[in-house]
Amino acid sequence: MLIEIKEVSKSFKKQQVLKDINLTIDENEIFGLIGPSGAGKTTLIRLLIGAINTDSGTIRVGDYMVPNLKALNNIGYMPQNEALYTDLSGYDNLMFFGGMYQQKKSELKKRADEVLKLVELDGDGNKRVINYSGGMKKRLSLAVALIHSPKVLVLDEPTVGIDPILRKKIWDEFYKLKEQGKTIVVTTHVMDEAIRCDRLALINYGNIIACDTVETLLGRTQNNSIEELFFEKGGQEQ
Repeated sequence: MLIEIKEVSKSFKKQQVLKDINLTIDENEIFGLIGPSGAGKTTLIRLLIGAINTDSGTIRVGDYMVPNLKALNNIGYMPQNEALYTDLSGYDNLMFFGGMYQQKKSELKKRADEVLKLVELDGDGNKRVINYSGGMKKRLSLAVALIHSPKVLVLDEPTVGIDPILRKKIWDEFYKLKEQGKTIVVTTHVMDEAIRCDRLALINYGNIIACDTVETLLGRTQNNSIEELFFEKGGQEQ
């Protein structure tokens, strides 16, 4: 077990967004959080990366409780909306964000070249991000998440708004990263992406309504469809 989320709840004002969430995520797996918009996926991600605090419950990443700087140094985060400096080049964005992790400049330059090549932007690294296409920005955001060689990648709707060909390429990269020993936590509301994960947690109305391997979850349905589980459980806890 690499990540443990135990009895986590979160409310904003009087609205409860997450209710007693319990999850464990293993090393070297692609773990999917799937559910409709507003289900609580992004809130859980923000808690996992330490951007906000829980109201109750605990989150552990490796040997550290979150929030904790040492834990966050092992997490790479790709937000749903790209947080990039559009007036800078792709390369300069990587140097800026990588500099937050106190890497030596010589090592950071080498790493920036590596991740640009990994996401197939090595020929566009010197272009200003304002001139990037939407797909290029997505790939650069992934490169930013990888710049400090984290053990865990947390990706919030990483393929939203991009074409099917690029979506496949990005998922191909996820598989390669898994082979390199990375643990990937990915949120999506696209059901056909869910089956690409090793395990899934289905979340709705702030509850985990199912959590298991993709094969097992599909085996519970008559039509081999993840959507059926949402309809059958009606958004209630197991």
